[in-house]
Amino acid sequence: MDQSTLKELKNLIAYALQEDIGNGDITTNALVPASMTSTATMVAKASGIVAGMEVAEAVFRYLSPLVEWRPKVRDGDPVEKGMLLVEVAAPYRCLLTGERLALNFLQRMSGIATMTHLFVAEVAGYGTQILDTRKTVPGLRILDKYAVKAGGGVNHRIGLYDMVMIKDNHIKVAGGIRNAVEQIRKSVPSGIKIEVETTTMAEVMEALEMEADIIMLDNMSNAQMKSCVERINHRAKVEASGNMNLERVREVAATGVDFISIGALTHSVTAFDISMNIIPDRF
Repeated sequence: MDQSTLKELKNLIAYALQEDIGNGDITTNALVPASMTSTATMVAKASGIVAGMEVAEAVFRYLSPLVEWRPKVRDGDPVEKGMLLVEVAAPYRCLLTGERLALNFLQRMSGIATMTHLFVAEVAGYGTQILDTRKTVPGLRILDKYAVKAGGGVNHRIGLYDMVMIKDNHIKVAGGIRNAVEQIRKSVPSGIKIEVETTTMAEVMEALEMEADIIMLDNMSNAQMKSCVERINHRAKVEASGNMNLERVREVAATGVDFISIGALTHSVTAFDISMNIIPDRF
């Protein structure tokens, strides 16, 4: 992770730990001596792609400077069921208090990376990139999108500030695609890409005439998308969106689109099963 992401992560962990610990882990602090040390292992209980190792490490390091983190894999690595992911030596209190938060991050992020990898594998050979969306858990976007990249996907816009996305409601208020693009170009720096959402061939042609950088084909059939791609003929990048699943995505890639955006990567993730076992060094 880059330095700006790590800084955001520190703030996120502080908030998450405050939510979980409050004034203190009363059970652990009552039962475990402060001097007691332990070693923990994290093991994959399924096969997939791991993501969030640095995040899990940061949770424990936030709680104690005495953590020894011994990873066996890195973010983006494929793992098999039963594989050891990491050994962690630390104060016993640190491991018990940070266990759930570290696992919550690691399991969610690995679930996202694993699902993304499945989609990426399905479109292999077509040159189509799998994109995420803004359908992330509020406050966790940097982690959700990081996990998509770990799984081989590509990040779409991070938020509402780094790319123009003209959607149906924008088009309505502007009075059409042409008006919307013209107004945008008057107020947005030239380096910002403009994407236009379309649902019909007529809208596609209007967006193409206005020289949109990316044209989204929203909720179209495969046949409709193929026709649109042929008409666009590389004069703009093409994104397919709406009702994308593993059963369909390869056929969509075959239409020639450049991107397929999939909200389910982050809004319907299944947590990747990981167990953590703590063994006290001494009693």
